[in-house]
Amino acid sequence: MHASIDLSAYLQRIGWHAHVAPDIATLQGLAEAHTSAIAFENLNPWLGLPVDLDLSAIEQKLVRDGRGGYCYEQNRLLGTALRMIGFEVTDLAARVLWNQPDDTITPLSHMLLRVTLQGQAWIVDVGFGGMTPTGALKLESGLEQSTPHEPFRLMRRDEQWMLQGQLPEGWKTLYRFDLQPQQPVDYRASNYYLSTHPESHFVTGLNVARPAPGRRLALRNREFSVHMTGGDSRRRSLHTTAELRAVLEHEFLIRLPAHPQLDAWLDGLPA
Repeated sequence: MHASIDLSAYLQRIGWHAHVAPDIATLQGLAEAHTSAIAFENLNPWLGLPVDLDLSAIEQKLVRDGRGGYCYEQNRLLGTALRMIGFEVTDLAARVLWNQPDDTITPLSHMLLRVTLQGQAWIVDVGFGGMTPTGALKLESGLEQSTPHEPFRLMRRDEQWMLQGQLPEGWKTLYRFDLQPQQPVDYRASNYYLSTHPESHFVTGLNVARPAPGRRLALRNREFSVHMTGGDSRRRSLHTTAELRAVLEHEFLIRLPAHPQLDAWLDGLPA
């Protein structure tokens, strides 16, 4: 028997008020609604707080506390909701290749979902930061697929698959994966590394992202960026802690934690 969450509270959190059923309309709709409502963010590791992958902790943080999280939290939450609705879901792991050559050997440090619906396999991923796909993607090689934001495609090489997104400069690879099922325990070692190691980019700086209609929002330390879908990007530096707080709360829709050192950490962000 699979673990469960308060499905009604989750659907309310992502602003979903329609009927749910194990069909493609629900799958596509939930992928878009989830990514729009729950920001990708690394406040916990950046503040030196643990990232607890127990489902009850993820539900508390992302659903009840109004926070976001990264791939292990985001995709476990969505995967649980999908299973409760009646979807067949398999957890997978990927090697991140963003800004790396496609043949680079990187750790299995990313979580994604395979959803099987009426004999068709789909890839769903609501936790890849600034390039998170905002729709489900058919597991078919070479097929250019539209989403509410950029087109994506999956490319197969033997037993390996690569997910690529189309940017103005061309196709860019996000990660490489295979279809070997993973269990929750399989993510714990990489989660510990990503959330605690002094060289992890989740520890060394602030990374926040959220897609919104027609644009993607991103924050790296003090640089706030708005990337228009298929268009230009605008960037500005947030000079004060008040500006940072306002952007985190109003642009990324994060209910900031009551951490006694939060303002001091925000003050200390590099320019």
